[in-house]
Amino acid sequence: MDILHDLLFDYTLRTVALGSATLGAVSGTLGVFAVLRREALLGDAISHAALPGIVLAFMLTGSKATLLLVGGAFTAGWVGMAFMRVVTRNTRIPPDTALGIVLSVFFGIGLMLLTFVQRQPDAAQAGLETFLFGQAATLVEGDVIVIAALGFASLATVSLLWKEFKVLSFDPEFGASVGVRVRGVELVLTTVLVLAIVTGLQTVGVVLMAAMVVAPAAAARQWTDGLGTMVWLAALFGGLAGVVGAVLSSTTTGLPTGPTIVLSASVIVGLSMAFAPRRGLVWERVRARHRRKAIRRDTVLADLYALFHQHGEFGYGHPLAVIQAMSDAREGTLNSLLALESDGLARRLADGTWALTPHGKDTAAGRLKELQPGGML
Repeated sequence: MDILHDLLFDYTLRTVALGSATLGAVSGTLGVFAVLRREALLGDAISHAALPGIVLAFMLTGSKATLLLVGGAFTAGWVGMAFMRVVTRNTRIPPDTALGIVLSVFFGIGLMLLTFVQRQPDAAQAGLETFLFGQAATLVEGDVIVIAALGFASLATVSLLWKEFKVLSFDPEFGASVGVRVRGVELVLTTVLVLAIVTGLQTVGVVLMAAMVVAPAAAARQWTDGLGTMVWLAALFGGLAGVVGAVLSSTTTGLPTGPTIVLSASVIVGLSMAFAPRRGLVWERVRARHRRKAIRRDTVLADLYALFHQHGEFGYGHPLAVIQAMSDAREGTLNSLLALESDGLARRLADGTWALTPHGKDTAAGRLKELQPGGML
């Protein structure tokens, strides 16, 4: 209750949580398209490419206004992505290599410019190094308004071009064949992705911003196969990570907000990978265990069917040792027999032996028929 009270009435926590949640929701939404297009490294490259734009904007204007620095970051990030597209289309350099080039070259230029600024007399007033690792705790109401406005513009673009973005993510060749201007749509998608990433640099920084793009989308992918549901889940996970990270940072002394937000998103990814119903590792192990049990049960049923054909009597029982000798998985034979008994496929006789029931005979015959050449399987 105290945390909820602080979220509602504490200005600093409310501002940081709201800004971080907005950033997480927008980044997660746009990250879906980057993940589906196998361009997860794109967020890392854009965030690093934006650094020289931030420093140049300050050097040219001497102002640290959020909107001005975001404009510089956007310009540099967009130029970096345009350079990457030109390289991949006109050379034999693959996209991942081009992204690596953009990331390293632009980030190196940004660090050089940042070092130059820090050596100037007004370096103490610059504070641009906070964009490297983020400083979400310094967010003010004006910063949140900028994040919300730019985020709304990005989400509005996604809504207007939803069908085009969907085609671009799954089958751009088909889109081109039906008249979709694939390169133009790709340019718009890259632009809004750059806008979303540079908006969050002040919150989580150049180094960690890529995680805010990739993590919510990766988590959402574990839960669904539908694009619409995946987008909503990614926005939810991104916003949740922002709020949880802000709260944890405020309640623990010395815990930086930006990295805590990223770690919260990573925890969501881990939980999704473990417990998502269709792709979760835990449920996959449970399903694999059930499949192994079903296979053992069917094997024991087939063995009982073979023994039945040797004697031809439903009342003729077979000792457990005999049935185990016919199966490689001896340790699970008794459990399989008990499962067959509960399904009415086998029964235990008074002397402790096991026999096939008429229903078990028909079931075993039908399954063996399906496995024969020309059968249903």
